[in-house]
Amino acid sequence: MEEITQGVSNLTVTADTHKKNRIQVSNTKKPLFFYVNLAKRYMQQHNEVELSALGMAISTVVTIAEILKNNGLAVEKKIMTSTVDVKDESRGRPMQKAKIEILLGKTEKFDELMAAAAEKEIGDGEEQS
Repeated sequence: MEEITQGVSNLTVTADTHKKNRIQVSNTKKPLFFYVNLAKRYMQQHNEVELSALGMAISTVVTIAEILKNNGLAVEKKIMTSTVDVKDESRGRPMQKAKIEILLGKTEKFDELMAAAAEKEIGDGEEQS
């Protein structure tokens, strides 16, 4: 027990391991537009968002980035690709997975477009009453 306590006290956590504006996308856990709306909110708060994914979720991240770009909300700042070692649970051996990180920034019209979308939602809500 003493060894565990000693190991925990020697543990250091770096602040960069979890950025406040990073979204780690899964293609199974949440619907696509959950991530699109979350990315919009992150861009409002931090002026940019980093979308990150492994393996099969890469296409989901690319789709999210393209939706934001095509709607005039985001511009690509940086795209990084790499491979990471992941332990395969079923086989118990390490394997490599593709990884992508896309850094998006706000466009000049971002705030204007978001305000227009918010007004439209308010208008739609009044029509239904």
